[in-house]
Amino acid sequence: MESIELQQVLPRVFESERIPVSDIWLTSARFLREERYLVEAASGGGKSSMCAYIFGSRTDYSGRILFDGEDTRGFDMARWQEIRRRHLAYLPQELSLFPELTAWENVQLKNRLTRYASDRMIAEWFGQLGIDSRRDTPAGRMSVGQQQRVAIIRSICQPFDFILLDEPVSHLDEQNNRIAAELIAGEAYRQGAGIISTSVGNHILIDHTSRLKL
Repeated sequence: MESIELQQVLPRVFESERIPVSDIWLTSARFLREERYLVEAASGGGKSSMCAYIFGSRTDYSGRILFDGEDTRGFDMARWQEIRRRHLAYLPQELSLFPELTAWENVQLKNRLTRYASDRMIAEWFGQLGIDSRRDTPAGRMSVGQQQRVAIIRSICQPFDFILLDEPVSHLDEQNNRIAAELIAGEAYRQGAGIISTSVGNHILIDHTSRLKL
């Protein structure tokens, strides 16, 4: 996948409201592979909705979303499954970890589907992010910041052309932010992938090519 384009997209919940000038809504916004984008928004501006629309987990919008010029509304479930397994990685703001599973099990649950990362590679990522001693701890017993780091590792356990990061470092201090940024940017660079991250303030410390406003 080389490009993602939003054409006149608007969340249906916003249709009866006056929408401020935006680089995303009711315009044409194009994301290119290998570029790095930061989408900034006030709380409630729709950044999580935008990510969910691109990922195909929500369809409550008007307008069109195109992958390499093809309208995603025509994709069936099998096509979406292939896209999510091979082309589009996603770190949702709510993290979506299974609280009863350990940190390691949460990551392996996805990695078994993609067969992407070796156990050694995953263990190295746990060490880099400072949570190697917590790998056998149920996610529900970890701090939110620790859970966020587990979710970051899970998100890169696959091949991808783009990675969507919705508030990826909202619970991390600057040091852990930088480590997470280096890990994600390094993996994206290795795969020649694009990065689309969102923020309401504490953004991931990646050198972004473009900054967009919601």
